[in-house]
Amino acid sequence: MFNKLRYPIIQAPMAGGISTVCLAKAISSSGGLGFLAAGYKTVEALEHEILEMQQGNDLFGVNLFVPQTDAVNEKELYAFMTVLQQDVGRELGKPMYSNDEWEGKLALVKKYKVPVVSFTFGCPDKVLIEQLQVIGTYVIVTVTTVQEAKLAVSQGANAICLQGYEAGGHQASFENTDIENPLPLVELLQQVKEKVHIPIIVAGGIMDGKKIQQLLAEGADAVQLGTAFICCDESGANEVYRQALQSGEFASTKLTRAFTGRLARGLENDFIKKYSTIAPKAYPALHYVTQPIRKNAIAEKNAQVMSLWAGIGYQQIRALPTKELFELLVKEAGLE
Repeated sequence: MFNKLRYPIIQAPMAGGISTVCLAKAISSSGGLGFLAAGYKTVEALEHEILEMQQGNDLFGVNLFVPQTDAVNEKELYAFMTVLQQDVGRELGKPMYSNDEWEGKLALVKKYKVPVVSFTFGCPDKVLIEQLQVIGTYVIVTVTTVQEAKLAVSQGANAICLQGYEAGGHQASFENTDIENPLPLVELLQQVKEKVHIPIIVAGGIMDGKKIQQLLAEGADAVQLGTAFICCDESGANEVYRQALQSGEFASTKLTRAFTGRLARGLENDFIKKYSTIAPKAYPALHYVTQPIRKNAIAEKNAQVMSLWAGIGYQQIRALPTKELFELLVKEAGLE
């Protein structure tokens, strides 16, 4: 797959509406790899996007969420919901389990023979990976540790996407656990390279060509950027989100379970500060509980209550058309 790319730069699949067809097309047509994010979409919406992408000849990918099997402590979840209800004074969403229409979305990527499919929150079994490979799909498994990387190799993945703790949005770990003694992405890459001998894509806090150049020199086969593209014209990010990233109002990012019950990195706003220490491990149940809160916050333009996912390098964000930013990254990285 990498030999089909002009440049080893991949756009991260950002669920929640940020990754649009326009963004993915702009990346792929510039010589990188654009991704659609299937997470939280209906099967019908994903099918429409795949068909749009296939109208061109560019390589593209689709990211799928692996269904979660974590047991939820209902006592902890409902205790947290009680606190939220008292503080917010609005109706909360219903806590529920969802497999994110896993079977339907799998059927779609098979039906349309999507060129690249990546998985987050787990590793599919060997049978499923082989089913995709037989139809010509290149399979990437997102991992966060050496152990996860080795499992992905054992199941036959074509490549891994190694996500560092620096990354914005959800940590892609196979289990909903805390991060103990996190390593900088470069050090994590070196550890994984010693144990894994398939292509490695790296992700986490990459914002400019200098970092791209460094990671490629350290042995990465490609780099994946998400936060860097959020303020591009083709991104689906709303204006409040864009302003929050660029305003200087927020001093740092933080890993939190406050919004979804799974660790995710976002701008440290009032909601994160208030609830991070008491939010339970309850994904995706808590995601649905806080959904109305987040939607209302967008409508009210209240950045202090929104989930403003961002990697640690967000201060370097550049609001440019995607093609222009991509060309700048290529030039900075010396890839011309």
